[in-house]
Amino acid sequence: MGRSYFHLHLVSDSTGETLITVARAVTAQYEGVSAIEHVYPLVRSALQLERVISEIEAAPGIVLYTIVDPDLVGTLEEACRRTNSPHLSVLSGVHALLQSYLGTASTPRPGAQHMLNADYFRRIDAMNFTLMHDDGQLPADLEEAEVILLGVSRTSKTPTAIYLANRGVKTANIPLVPGVPLPPALEKTRKPLIVGLVASPDRIVQIRQNRLLSLRANDETSYVDRDAVAEEIALSRKLCARHNWPMIDVTRRSIEETAAAILDLYRDHRLKFIAE
Repeated sequence: MGRSYFHLHLVSDSTGETLITVARAVTAQYEGVSAIEHVYPLVRSALQLERVISEIEAAPGIVLYTIVDPDLVGTLEEACRRTNSPHLSVLSGVHALLQSYLGTASTPRPGAQHMLNADYFRRIDAMNFTLMHDDGQLPADLEEAEVILLGVSRTSKTPTAIYLANRGVKTANIPLVPGVPLPPALEKTRKPLIVGLVASPDRIVQIRQNRLLSLRANDETSYVDRDAVAEEIALSRKLCARHNWPMIDVTRRSIEETAAAILDLYRDHRLKFIAE
């Protein structure tokens, strides 16, 4: 059975990130069906909306939107009815729930979640710190980190660290390389949560082989030898067990799932640190 396709129009008066995330989370639940995405960010005027409507008329489909201007919403919904395009305001249900519980109406502000507030600058600060402390760089100030990731090569340390930084968590990552000692500052740190990332030898070998292939490098090396990789992982497990550092197996986890598990550990760690 071949795949079927449908047009999915995502209309936002902000960046469109919320819509894209929600739409992909839902469409992923339907096997054999793929969405042809049409993304329209920063739609805040009647002229901009006219262009969107012409696209919907050319390729009718499902329309999801996050627009707060009632006039624009009315125009978009009328166009959807005219083209027989099912449409939904993704945030309206949440707004209605909050309004009924809080007893107050919201103040329409396009892109309010992207305002330059303290949380935004905290995330930028975390990103700068994380990029500067990637792959074992600047080990002397590890105490300033909130999370430190340890792992052998190809355990997704860097992308996980960057994801955490985007959530506002200062994250350093340190590679575990055979024969290379850990930074002396690591074992002296008290504030950061230290987490070991591990994966199955077969998974690590597969990723490393693909990496060497992309670099057109010689794969006759212990870097992709399964026994050598298994020994690397065993040593990383022993290291974490010796220091009571939690470990997360990333073999079948996405970056998002790994980060969610780390954030859960970090919340508990932070409470314990404050209590001390």
